[in-house]
Amino acid sequence: AMSKSAVKISSDLLSNPLCEQEPAFLEMVTAFDTAMKRMDSFNQEKVDWVWLENGNGGGIPFPSFFFNLSRFSSVFPSLNMAVKRREQTLQDYKRLQSKVEKYEEKERTGPVLAKLHQ
Repeated sequence: AMSKSAVKISSDLLSNPLCEQEPAFLEMVTAFDTAMKRMDSFNQEKVDWVWLENGNGGGIPFPSFFFNLSRFSSVFPSLNMAVKRREQTLQDYKRLQSKVEKYEEKERTGPVLAKLHQ
């Protein structure tokens, strides 16, 4: 999500009228945009790596990947914090997803539609 935001920011900067007026600024923003797109594709490759196929044709499930990393949490404290943040985010996501499902099941009235689109 962070790299997607950076790509959006760099794209917005490229569409800025100042880029047309200042060639040096355009060059800088173009380099930034290229770097952000490369970073985004690199991050996507790393996410895809988690689901690499093993010899049985299955994938490595993402939660078990983090479970295995949690064994090293005493060695790498920042890793422990990242795992905790991920678990918290996952819980928030599941909670919000259940809310969305609840509102989707309800009758489609004005207040329900407003809450569904929040």
